[in-house]
Amino acid sequence: MLTQAQVDFYREHGYLLVEGMFSAEEAAQFRVEAHAVIERLRSISEVDATWTSARAVTATKTSLLHCHNVQFHSALLTRMMLDERFTAAAAQIIGSPNVQLHHNKLFIKPSEKGSPFPMHQDQPFFPHDNDSMIAAVVHFDNAPLEKGCIRVVDKSYKNGPIPHVADGGWHLPFDQYPLESSVACPAKAGDVLFFSYLTVHGSGVNTSSEARTTMLVQMRDPEDQPTIVTHLSRGQGMMLRGVDPTASAGSNVEWSLSTPKPQSAMGDPMGGTMGGMGGMGMGMGDPMGGKPTM
Repeated sequence: MLTQAQVDFYREHGYLLVEGMFSAEEAAQFRVEAHAVIERLRSISEVDATWTSARAVTATKTSLLHCHNVQFHSALLTRMMLDERFTAAAAQIIGSPNVQLHHNKLFIKPSEKGSPFPMHQDQPFFPHDNDSMIAAVVHFDNAPLEKGCIRVVDKSYKNGPIPHVADGGWHLPFDQYPLESSVACPAKAGDVLFFSYLTVHGSGVNTSSEARTTMLVQMRDPEDQPTIVTHLSRGQGMMLRGVDPTASAGSNVEWSLSTPKPQSAMGDPMGGTMGGMGGMGMGMGDPMGGKPTM
């Protein structure tokens, strides 16, 4: 459970780093599992997801290894998403006893060349009517500044959606949102960073001698309908906590199937792919121009 002070901090700033949610030992197990998943996938498919716009952040050739829909690859990491400590905090932040999965992504920023992410919001790519959507980044190893830790723009979620630049992947203008002007959120293994999908965020290059390993989980109140039907993915709608009051027998995200709405002008953030590699879904319309966030 979060303290009231933690909840108040999130409400004011749009982000919250929860230290030690998982133990160092648990995080180490998650890390081993995550690297094993990526190694299996690398043997049969391309798993790099570096944005084209990352070249504007660094001249160094970088890489980012990733996997979507981790629950179809690892029972251990699925149990992590269902952990009471994790879902209880998410429920407090969302403001609902019910927590529904939207999607998840596993990231490995390799040592010395882990790709950066220009500053951006997630909201423009899967907007919801009530803006209940949050991100939670679970750190499987330490993420100091030199590893390219996540950075946020304090209180930026209060500004609502901001127009993004399409060139090289959807991002905010570099001159208005330089990475260096944001608040760095260094973390230790087992820490979890929560933030609103309206919070401006990004990350730098991993210049350290060790990989940075994280898992992103995007969650919402199941009663918060998408403004547009987009970014559909295998397993979307899975309940992590509580119940889905809107579901009917046998349904899967009922409103997305029975109530068609216009597609986003940006296209399906999953690029129309939902399976290929057991649900890796590395399409070209993902929230970061076809690549995973952070």
